[in-house]
Amino acid sequence: MDMWRAWYSGNTDHLAAVYGGPANYRSNAVARQFFEVDQRRAAGGEELRMFWGQAAAPGQQAAKLHIPLAGDVAEMSANLLWSDVPTVSVDVDSSDLAKSTTAQIRRYLDDRGHAKMREASEMAAGLSNVYLRVVWDTKLRPRPWTDVIAAEAVVPTWRWGELAEAIVWRELAPLTNESKVWRLLEFHTPGAIEYGLYEGRVGVLGIRADSLAEHPDTADLGKRTDGQGRQATGIDRLLITHLPNVLPNRQWDGVPDTAPLGRSDYAGIEPMMDALDEAWTSWMRDLRLGKSRVVVPQSMLDTDGPGTVGSFNLDKELLVGLNLLGDESMKDSITDLQFKIRVEEHERTCKALRAQILASAGYSGQSFGDEGRVAVTATEVAARKELSLSTRGLKILYQRPALLAHLTVKMMVDVRHCGAKGVDPAAELTASWPQAVQPDQEATARTLQLLDSAEAISTYMKVKLRSPELEEADVLAEVRRIRDDQRQSTVPAGDPYNTGGGPGEPSVETDSDGTEAGADESQDEAEDGLRAAS
Repeated sequence: MDMWRAWYSGNTDHLAAVYGGPANYRSNAVARQFFEVDQRRAAGGEELRMFWGQAAAPGQQAAKLHIPLAGDVAEMSANLLWSDVPTVSVDVDSSDLAKSTTAQIRRYLDDRGHAKMREASEMAAGLSNVYLRVVWDTKLRPRPWTDVIAAEAVVPTWRWGELAEAIVWRELAPLTNESKVWRLLEFHTPGAIEYGLYEGRVGVLGIRADSLAEHPDTADLGKRTDGQGRQATGIDRLLITHLPNVLPNRQWDGVPDTAPLGRSDYAGIEPMMDALDEAWTSWMRDLRLGKSRVVVPQSMLDTDGPGTVGSFNLDKELLVGLNLLGDESMKDSITDLQFKIRVEEHERTCKALRAQILASAGYSGQSFGDEGRVAVTATEVAARKELSLSTRGLKILYQRPALLAHLTVKMMVDVRHCGAKGVDPAAELTASWPQAVQPDQEATARTLQLLDSAEAISTYMKVKLRSPELEEADVLAEVRRIRDDQRQSTVPAGDPYNTGGGPGEPSVETDSDGTEAGADESQDEAEDGLRAAS
């Protein structure tokens, strides 16, 4: 996860430390069980075949460049899933309690809740998984809210693939003039949280302090816990929900206690991202080497007097002096020097690596603007983004149960500790994500017109196809409005021709004898035909 965090953050110092620093993972036996880094070692050597694992040559500047494509991938994943808020409601229930529960859930997913879920989704895409914790403080907010915890900060305990217990840890601020490291551990179990303050050093947890009051950051916890640091939550479920990115993790196959953890979008493509950085750095190196230089004799350089070396002004074009002893032909000549800049070769290499990285991560190049920004129909957009939309659908399979479980715990906390009314924590919830690509309105109108002409669709289904985001009550109300408009348009406003019919009655012309006009036309035509035949 630390390797993935280095790519996710785009910190070049972190990348260099991960692959080539003194604490790199090739010397860590535990890390080698997770990542088979030995397979990337050079033959007969100890160094990784990774661009970021190579130290700069002596006398050369460290000019490695990094393209933050990994961060873009994680951001795109979060945007595909959480650009809009999913619709969460009580499943198959139209009672007043269900309606009030649905309304409260919408308040949970306000702008703050929406932003937190998007944040969690982005972190899960980069680091393989993330944890959602329900917290509350009525002095700050009237309702409980979501706290996102990074995957490295939780030690999980699994039971049948589900999160049964969890230890959340974090380092506290150091005390004055102390080299000790203080850490707070939270042991979460269904119905309780146990806090422990530990005094240790770097890499060592240390011993547990006798009281939480020994550190100012944990002094308030002692007021709401018992003598052993325990706090009852009043909820028979964990306050923490695990959110994996996707499963399974192919690299951790067979490693104990890692099966429920998710798979990062970067899993398996780290060497390609490393190669992209190497290609980009080589391109920029060609630009540096391709700068025009002028080679001049030593006698043409400026000096500060006898016994001093030649010098030149940096504001001028670069001059390089050569002591051409014995070559009279080059004595007074000036030569220009410029290396070739391989633009096309580098550009094709970078494009190919970028396309392969995105495809291996499960995204279409169109999602990142590789196909231009020409206006196209929704069908064409969906076809170009087919890979990205498939990945989005796969991730929703893991996002939906985690979201519903988290919201259920939040309702329990809201009722127990925040005094929420009209909320049913035992209700079964359902969630549906909006369409990633909105359909073309013109194409939808043509489809509805064809179905209506074939008399193969009802008004109800027309409204559903036109506006799939509407709820059932809104659809029925729209159907009633359409029928009312149709009824008003078919009723005559009056009797402008004085036919004697009232409003809403069809007008029929009659002759003076009371028969309908044209009633005997067919009979007269038949008699005329018989006379002509005779």
